[in-house]
Amino acid sequence: MHLNPSFAATVPPPVMEARRWLQETPPPAHLPLINVSQAAPVDPPPESLRQAMAEAILHQETTHIYGPDLGLPALRAELAAQISDVYKGDVKEAQVAITAGCNQAFAAICATLAGPGDAVMLPTPWYFNHKMWLDMSGVTTQILPTGPDLLPDPAEAEKRITSATRAIALTSPNNPGGVEYPVDLLRAFYDLAKRHGIALIVDETYRDFHSQTGAPHTLFQDPDWAETLVHLYSFSKSYRLTGHRVGALATSQARLAEVEKFIDTVTICAPQLGQFAALWGMQNLGDWLAEQRLEILNRRTAMEKAFAELPGWEMMGCGAYFAYGTHPFADEPSDALAQRLVRDHGVLLLPGTMFAPTLSEGGNGSAERQLRVAFANIDSNGIEALAERLKAVGPA
Repeated sequence: MHLNPSFAATVPPPVMEARRWLQETPPPAHLPLINVSQAAPVDPPPESLRQAMAEAILHQETTHIYGPDLGLPALRAELAAQISDVYKGDVKEAQVAITAGCNQAFAAICATLAGPGDAVMLPTPWYFNHKMWLDMSGVTTQILPTGPDLLPDPAEAEKRITSATRAIALTSPNNPGGVEYPVDLLRAFYDLAKRHGIALIVDETYRDFHSQTGAPHTLFQDPDWAETLVHLYSFSKSYRLTGHRVGALATSQARLAEVEKFIDTVTICAPQLGQFAALWGMQNLGDWLAEQRLEILNRRTAMEKAFAELPGWEMMGCGAYFAYGTHPFADEPSDALAQRLVRDHGVLLLPGTMFAPTLSEGGNGSAERQLRVAFANIDSNGIEALAERLKAVGPA
C-alpha cells in the first residue's frame, strides 16, 4: 500500500493509542478506571441548551442545510462583540470565521500560511494535534524548548526564526502544560512576530477557564492586530459541545478569504446545530459558564495539593484542564510507565513522549520523565483517589 510520505511519518492519534492500551493491557478488575487521558467534557450540555437544540432541530429548517462557509452571521457577530468586550479591542464580524472545531481552525489557518518547505514554530511540550497537522502537511516544526516553568522564551524563539518560518503557535492556557502565559510574554511574542513579518497564532481553547479575571492579554487593542495575530477559540469545552464540532478563528479579512477555500473544500461549513448551540450558549449561559469556571479552578487547587503530596513527583504546570509534571522513576520512560499505570493501577494518562521529541528523535530526555493529567473530568474525590493510586506506584 502506497502512502503519502508525510502521513506515513505522522504518529498515530495519541488519545486513540492510549485507548488501545486498555484492550492490550486491561486494568485490574477490582479497580475502576480513572481516565485522565483526554480533555473532553464527558457530561452533556446543560438541559436548557439541549432543549434549545431540540427546538432548533424541530422548528428551524436551516439547521439541516448548508450554511455560509465562514459560519452563521449571528454567531460571527456575537463572538466578535464578545471578544471586543473582553479584550477591550475592535473585532469585526468580517474578521471572524466559525470552523468545525478548533482543530480545524488551526489546520485552516496553517494551510493558508505554510506549505512544504515552510516552517511553524511550536514550544515543547506541544499540543499533539498541532504537530500532527504540520507533519501531515509537510511543514517543518521548529522546536522551541521550554524550561521547568514551561514558558517559552521570545529571545530564544528569535534565534530560531529562519527565512522559512511562517508563524509561531502558542496555546494559553496551555495544552498539555496547563500554564497560563503572562500578558507581557504574549506581548513580547506578538512584537517578535510583527517585527519579522510572520503570524502569531494564539490558541485560547481554554480561555473560559483562565484563573485571571478579565482579558488574558492586550493584543486586540492594537489597531492593526489582524495583520499579525490569529486568535483561535473553541465552544466545545465551554458549552460541552465536543461532538458538535464548533470552533472559531479571528484574523484579517484577507486571510479569511483564503480560509474560506479550505473550509469549503473540507466541510463546506461547520455543523449548523453546533453553531446554533454555541450562539444560544453565548447569549444565555453566562452565569452557568462562570460556575463551571469556578469548579475547574477548584479542581486545579485540589490537583496542586495532591501533586505536592506525591513523593518524588514534581508539578511543572497546572491550569484549565491539565496538570503536567515529572515522575520519579528515572530508569523508566514515561510511555512505559503510562502503560504500567493502566495495567497495574487502573490509571489512564498520557506520557510526555506524546508531546515532545524523544531521545531517539533528538530530544533532550525530558519527555521520558514527564506525564500529562487531564483532570477536568474528575472531581475532588476523584483527584484524591488518583493521588492514592500514584502514591502506590513503585519502580518497575
